[in-house]
Amino acid sequence: MVSSQLSGLSRNHIQGNFQNQLLIPSGLHDAPSSDEFEFSDIFGPLSVRTALEASSENLKDAAGEQDVNEVVYDDPAVIFNRSHSLLGPTTRVSQSLKPNKLTLCEDSKKDNSDHHASESSGQEWQSVGLEDFEVLKVVGQGAFGKVYQVRSGTSEIYAMKVMRKDKIMEKNHAEYMRSERDILSKVDHPFIVQLRYSFQTKYRLYLVLDFINGGHLFFQLYRQGLFREDLARLYTAEIVSAVSHLHANGIMHRDLKPENILLDADGHVMLTDFGLAKQFDENTRSNSMCGTLEYMSPEIVLGRNHDKAADWWSLGILLFEMLTGKPPFIGGNRQKIQQKILKDKVKLAAFLSSEAHSLLKGLLQKDASKRLGSGPKGSEEIKSHRWFKTIKWDKLEAREIRPSFLPRVAGKHCVANFEERWTNMSPVESPAASPKFGENPFKDFSYVRPFLQRNA
Repeated sequence: MVSSQLSGLSRNHIQGNFQNQLLIPSGLHDAPSSDEFEFSDIFGPLSVRTALEASSENLKDAAGEQDVNEVVYDDPAVIFNRSHSLLGPTTRVSQSLKPNKLTLCEDSKKDNSDHHASESSGQEWQSVGLEDFEVLKVVGQGAFGKVYQVRSGTSEIYAMKVMRKDKIMEKNHAEYMRSERDILSKVDHPFIVQLRYSFQTKYRLYLVLDFINGGHLFFQLYRQGLFREDLARLYTAEIVSAVSHLHANGIMHRDLKPENILLDADGHVMLTDFGLAKQFDENTRSNSMCGTLEYMSPEIVLGRNHDKAADWWSLGILLFEMLTGKPPFIGGNRQKIQQKILKDKVKLAAFLSSEAHSLLKGLLQKDASKRLGSGPKGSEEIKSHRWFKTIKWDKLEAREIRPSFLPRVAGKHCVANFEERWTNMSPVESPAASPKFGENPFKDFSYVRPFLQRNA
C-alpha cells in the first residue's frame, strides 16, 4: 500500500528572492511529515485495490444508470503517493559535465520487434538507440528505473526515462506504459513536455523527452509557501490551456498535481507524466481507481465511471494548494482522506478574492455533472470565468505573457533544481530479469518525432 501522507517540508527556513511572491508568511502553513522521496516522472506505480465502505447517496444518484452506448474501461488500480524527489536546488548552479556511456549489465541492442516506420507518413526512418546518447547525470529514480540527463549526437540536451520491462510486467502496467508513449507522440502544445524519441531493448523501454530544468511546481510551492493570486492565475491558465488541448484530442490526464508540472527556464509551466493518461471519446468512461489520493475526484474514489471532468476536479485541488499552501483534503490514513473527499465541504480562506472563491467552488463540485468544465461548452466555461478576465488566451498560448517569477537556471545543462541524491549517482543500471510475456506487448514502441526525422 502506498502512503498518502504529505512530505514534511519546513518552509520557514527558505526566504531569499522568493519572498516577493508570497501573499502571507509561509510559516502559517505546516505540513505532515514523511521520509519518502520518489521521482514523479518515472516512479513505478503500485497496484492497489481497496474496498471503500463509503455511502454517498448524492453521488450515487448523480451517477445514474450507465448509458447503454458507453464504453467503460476497468484498468488496474494505481494510487500514487506524494512525490518530492526534485526538491533541490543544489548549492552549485553550473558544473563541469563529464559524459558517460550508460552502463548496462546486459545486452543493450535494439529490440527487433519494432517496425521502424513514421506514424505520420508511414515511411521508413532511421531509428535511434542507446549508442546515440551520452549520459550526463542521473536526475531521478523510481521503482521502474531511472531518469537521466542525456546529450544527443547533435548536442541537444534531453531527459531519458528508462523503465525496466520485468518490473512493468510484474505490476501489470504494460498498457499504461504503452499508452503513455502513444499519447506523448500525439500531443503538441506549448505547455506540454514533448516526446522526441522512444525505443526499446530486450530488457528496457526508453522515452527521450524535453529536458525541463526549472524544477517542479511543487518545489517552488514548497519554497514559497503559497503563490500570490496573479502568479497562480497565470500558472492555472497555462494548465487549463494544456488540459483543454488534451481533452480536445480525446485524452484525460488523471494525475494533475504540482509534482507533474515543471517550470521551464522562462518560468512557464510544462505538463508532464502521462503514465495514467487515458484516451477516450464522448461515449467512453473508466471506473479505474487511479491517481494521487489527495487529488482524486469523488467519482474516482468511489470507483464509479469517470471522464474528463475528473481532471477539472484535480485542477481545483491544485489551485487550492497554490493559493493556500496545502490541498483541502489531507490528514489521517487513506480511508479518512477518501471520506473527506466524499463528504467534507471545502473551507475557503478569507484572504482569497471572491472570484477565486467562485472558481474553486465551481471546480470542486462533488457532483461531476455540475462541475465547471463538464458542461456543453467544456473548458470554455473555465476560460470565461471572471477570475481569468485579465488573461488574453491567444497571447497566453503564444507564450507572450511573461511570468513574474523566473527559476534559477544557468543554461540548458543546469541541474541545480534537481536533488543531489540523484545527480551524485553513478549512471549505472542494475541488472534486469528477462521480462515474462508471450508476444511482446511493446511491439512498435520506437518513435522519432516527425520534424526530427526531417532534420536527420
